[in-house]
Amino acid sequence: MAEKDNHRIKNIYYMLSYAFQTLRKTGCRSVAVENFDNIHDLIAAILIKGIAEQIKRGLHRDYMQQKDVIAGLRGQILVAETIKQQTQSYGRLVCSFDEFVSDNPHNRALKSVMLLLLRTGNVKQENKNALKKLLNYFEEVSEILPTAIKWDALKYHRNNASYRMLLGICRLAVKGLLLTTEDGKYKLDSWLQEEVIHLLYERFVLNYYKIEHPELSVCSQDVINWKVDSGKCKYLPKMKADVILQYKDKRLIIDTKYYGQTMHRNHNTTTYHSNNLYQIYAYVKNSDINKTGNVAGMLLYAMTDEDITPDEDISIDGNLISLKTLDLGGSWETITAQLENLCSWLFAA
Repeated sequence: MAEKDNHRIKNIYYMLSYAFQTLRKTGCRSVAVENFDNIHDLIAAILIKGIAEQIKRGLHRDYMQQKDVIAGLRGQILVAETIKQQTQSYGRLVCSFDEFVSDNPHNRALKSVMLLLLRTGNVKQENKNALKKLLNYFEEVSEILPTAIKWDALKYHRNNASYRMLLGICRLAVKGLLLTTEDGKYKLDSWLQEEVIHLLYERFVLNYYKIEHPELSVCSQDVINWKVDSGKCKYLPKMKADVILQYKDKRLIIDTKYYGQTMHRNHNTTTYHSNNLYQIYAYVKNSDINKTGNVAGMLLYAMTDEDITPDEDISIDGNLISLKTLDLGGSWETITAQLENLCSWLFAA
């Protein structure tokens, strides 16, 4: 495997470890020193370690409504069903009752993704064997299609908080890797789809600064109000920046961009994407309402294989606007050095 591809897969792990902070606090940290041929194997390795830890603590159980034909009475008698099935004639009733079981949506999602990786993923035999062993603990859990998982309906509380990271990785795998073939069968793509990797990229940048720079105030999706001189307009769109870094009286607004092409090309002309520039300019000018110049903006693109990639600092009407590129195909040390350099403006005298 090419060195750049090896770096890229390894860097995806580090991005995941920042995006899902609990990875950094568990046995999953040892995954970082392993070698992986593809993204499927990486996700499988993370889930193997994470699910094994969860099994040691115990699989999450919920009270789930069950329906069964039983001797005696339990819960609520379903009279219509009992009469329809004529079970009362041999001393049995159709009852509905709650049972404390592991067959709940959280465990069904875990099982679904493990089976998906086994059946359609490019996972090395060692990890396949580990997944099969873990599945023995999910025998009582129903099997569902990955596309049937209702991610937004999964609720977390004190007793199942450890599932948040695991199911976040599962959701990433399903949303980012799952494809449908012409005959309706599912397969896993060899790389993450652009929309999903963009969300991962944004969350990674945000949490990197949260973890590595506790002296900064770091927030995401913070609403920037329009600087309206007079009147009100309820139809103005909301301005929400991906990442905002605040240090003392300085603020850096970062908008992450993950595109196939970072530059706009029209015939023989190459320019920055105008909509992106207008966007970050609007964020900065409406944030710096007192025109202090202490608010800067940055468009942070992920590196592509283009000949020209954004790398420029521009002062526009008293505010710094930067267009930068983060090389996710380089070594991890190079990436962190870049990230450190990007926030250096905040600490400059």
